[in-house]
Amino acid sequence: MNFDDTPQEAEFRAKARAWIAANAPKQYEAELKKASLGRLKLDGANVLDVAKAWQKKKAEAGWAVPHWPKDYGGRGVSPIERVIWQQEEGVFGKLGALFIIGQGMCGPTMMAYATEEQKRHYLPPLASGENIWCQLFSEPAGGSDVAGLRTRAERDGDDWIINGQKIWTSGAHYSDYGILITRSDPTVPKHKGLTMFFLDMRSKGVEIKPIKQANGNSDFNEVYFTDVRIPDSQRLGAVNDGWNVSLTTLMNERMSIGANVATGFPELFEFCNNLMLEDGPAIDDRAVRSKLASWAVRASGLKYTSFRAISALSRGERPGPENSIGKLVAGSMIQDVATYALDLQGAAGMLTGAEDAEVAGRFQAMLLRSPATRVEGGTDEILRNIIAERVLGLPGDIRVDKDVPFNKIPTKGRA
Repeated sequence: MNFDDTPQEAEFRAKARAWIAANAPKQYEAELKKASLGRLKLDGANVLDVAKAWQKKKAEAGWAVPHWPKDYGGRGVSPIERVIWQQEEGVFGKLGALFIIGQGMCGPTMMAYATEEQKRHYLPPLASGENIWCQLFSEPAGGSDVAGLRTRAERDGDDWIINGQKIWTSGAHYSDYGILITRSDPTVPKHKGLTMFFLDMRSKGVEIKPIKQANGNSDFNEVYFTDVRIPDSQRLGAVNDGWNVSLTTLMNERMSIGANVATGFPELFEFCNNLMLEDGPAIDDRAVRSKLASWAVRASGLKYTSFRAISALSRGERPGPENSIGKLVAGSMIQDVATYALDLQGAAGMLTGAEDAEVAGRFQAMLLRSPATRVEGGTDEILRNIIAERVLGLPGDIRVDKDVPFNKIPTKGRA
């Protein structure tokens, strides 16, 4: 691959760089540079308000979701130009984390299955950050087995009545809309009886309960549905074909997450350059340098694997199963990196307060958030199966429930 900009790409980069230089919220730049996975806070400002203001400003100039069609709030740029924009936006792109589910997963699903009228109505506010969307997939009894879900959808004339529970729903507590996958026919095998909808998160019967995490944040939520009424016009795809609809969401999810998961390596490298051990600078220690070299190679591999996926997109291909690689590798890497950084700190690694801990507790925040990274968007085990079966062509796992009607699958503790 040739990574040099073409003249057209160089022109686009210059235009993007100039606009960002003139419009970015630079008063938050220093804090954003220090922000790590697990902690994004701004002194004296609400992160959500700052993120929405930056997203709105981008939308007004056509930079909000530049790769989307212009009719839906985008700019219609190529996949390569999208990457250039992300490179130039730099640390200010961290503010976009609040919109990644809506713009990276829900938006593409709406584009593929919503009516044209719905797309023109819902997508521009999603692009501008006016409306935030969430993804209602995981359930307590199913985990990463999306097709094992139990939330019921029962037809009632022109509406559907929804009852059930979702869990680990990122951002549900500040979302305006969500896409929801349900069980509409329990008498057929589990992958064949699902139906997808989108709904207003303020609908009657929707209850959201934030989950307190180990790092003190509440990014995830439990969401309960009690006789929630959704019109059939908000169904995405055919009745009982929700699994195929969900594949669009999942493939885009793994690409969005896999391409953006932090590894912690740049932070660790900077930390080791400034850390003094008992026998001298950490960067001069052979064991430290060996660890850094290993992670540098892995970070480089992630970078070029991402570029390979981008090249496929530029050829008009749909995000594929190989995008699971980035998320799988980065998820475990950030956990290992954070653990090693704390080991280097010795007893000081136990401190978590921003004013007391080394580098304001960035590695503590990373470590406490890292288990969630290895679960969200598919657990390590699920991703390994996807890579093994759909990338490497290895034999699939034995799935004894594959062709069994869902309501006939034995469940411990249930009649």
